[in-house]
Amino acid sequence: MDRLGQVVGQDDNWLDWLDGVQDPEGVGATAAAEQLAAENDSTVQGGAQPTVMGGYPGFRVEIQTNYTVGDSIIPGTEGMRARAHATAVIQPRCDFDPDADPKKPVKLDCGDEIVNIDPGDFNPDDLPDASVLFSVHLAE
Repeated sequence: MDRLGQVVGQDDNWLDWLDGVQDPEGVGATAAAEQLAAENDSTVQGGAQPTVMGGYPGFRVEIQTNYTVGDSIIPGTEGMRARAHATAVIQPRCDFDPDADPKKPVKLDCGDEIVNIDPGDFNPDDLPDASVLFSVHLAE
């Protein structure tokens, strides 16, 4: 959300951010995945890879545990580490006029909440929480 706040009124393409494609290289997605993996004593392998699922942008990550399987009934697996993958999808929650002029006030219909953004008189603190603008969920 910080970066969206920085581009409103500064970049004529700021409305594109509302489609959920703010991080095409996956820098923020990789950082978020690394934090979540670390909380689960695991490590992201190779960073977040951009993808599209169901028409929505997302990121796929591979993870590996930092610990081994340990004693098991399957011989030879004691030193193995678990690996998994996950894909998170970013789904916009707000609708706006597709012909909206990014230099003029824009009204976002976010379901239960209406968000008005005036790029000519904009304070980043006026942006709602990211959860109002986007839904991020695991798709795979």
